Amino acid sequence: MTLQRPATRPLSPVALLGEAIFFDASLSASRRLACATCHSPEHAFGPPNDLPAQLGGLTGRDQGARAVPGLRYLDRTPNFSIGPDNAGAEGVNVAQLAARNAGTARPTKTAGATPAGAMVPQGGLFWDGRANTLQQQASVPLFNPAEMANTDIESVAARLRAAPYRARFAAIFGPATVATAGRLVDEAMFAVARFEIEDSAFHPYDSKYDAYLEGRAELTPAEARGLAVYEDPARGNCAGCHLDRPSVDGMPPTFTDFQYEAIGVPRNDSLRQNHDPDYHDLGLCGPIRHDLAAETRYCGMFRTPTLRNVATRAVFFHNGVYHTLTDVLRFYRFRDVRPEEIYPARDGRVDRFDDLPAQWRGNVDTTDPPFNRRAGDPPPLTDADVADLIAFLRTLTDGYHPAGSGRAGGS
Repeated sequence: MTLQRPATRPLSPVALLGEAIFFDASLSASRRLACATCHSPEHAFGPPNDLPAQLGGLTGRDQGARAVPGLRYLDRTPNFSIGPDNAGAEGVNVAQLAARNAGTARPTKTAGATPAGAMVPQGGLFWDGRANTLQQQASVPLFNPAEMANTDIESVAARLRAAPYRARFAAIFGPATVATAGRLVDEAMFAVARFEIEDSAFHPYDSKYDAYLEGRAELTPAEARGLAVYEDPARGNCAGCHLDRPSVDGMPPTFTDFQYEAIGVPRNDSLRQNHDPDYHDLGLCGPIRHDLAAETRYCGMFRTPTLRNVATRAVFFHNGVYHTLTDVLRFYRFRDVRPEEIYPARDGRVDRFDDLPAQWRGNVDTTDPPFNRRAGDPPPLTDADVADLIAFLRTLTDGYHPAGSGRAGGS
């Protein structure tokens, strides 16, 4: 088969302007933080280190609230919605959607099966889906006190007017854009979004797995076994959420269903905010997102990320609690069958799902494999399964060139 990919063309003037903005650290209050600082091109536009959350702010020492997601493969993310399809079009009140779908049963998800009528949160950007466009997403770090730390639109506009690319705004958008702070910042973020959409570096679809789907590469025995584990509902069941098959229109797989899950990863004490025992990051229902605070059945839910380039990362899950794929898979292996290996003990008992207040721990997924096991059951993955699964996950790294293509091969 031949996978369909976004057309590759020279960047438009708007996208070229966005590229300049993306790498411009002078737009931060500290003049040391650019978009590319946390979204490194050399790391699949993800974090360049293993910090659980990146540092920024005026001094460069303020810690963010969550692990930084990668920016690759976001262009196909639907708007945030709650329901069986993309109902989150502009103007739809998602809190009303949530109330309308209250009480709807959540179906079990298994690899190779699409739940019918799944009324679930889905789509949107960030870990909690609070932005629907790349333009909105690009705007948020500008004013986050732990990131670029600007205090208002006027200060960002002043930085843009002092930038070496200032004349490009007038040439592309008209002189009035430069004179109006809100419009100038909006167009700057629009340009960043165009850069992320137009530049194929953000969605190359050139992993070994893509080549395998097109018949241009063969998986090694370990990689093939890992794929079998990945798709087996009785073992990994990874494909239940991280879809690995091409879409109906022939686009490469996204390796996410864009939905939200509460899986109960353990609390990360290296996050400064977690030094306060009363602080809890509840994902969809707060504290960063506000419009779904009353929908407590969503507390603890975070967006399922793509697994493309997952082997290039050194920090995993929304709270950055793990730093290797082996540790991540250990969580999936033992969360339910040996919880004492995952969670701390308090008052002589294992404190399962310790990063959620007790009243919301019932939101954690205990039905989708491999989370449908009980204490004392055999783990869903053996040591050999883990090794094979990691071998397969490495085939999702971009930049593979088959032997004989004139460039170096690799996985």
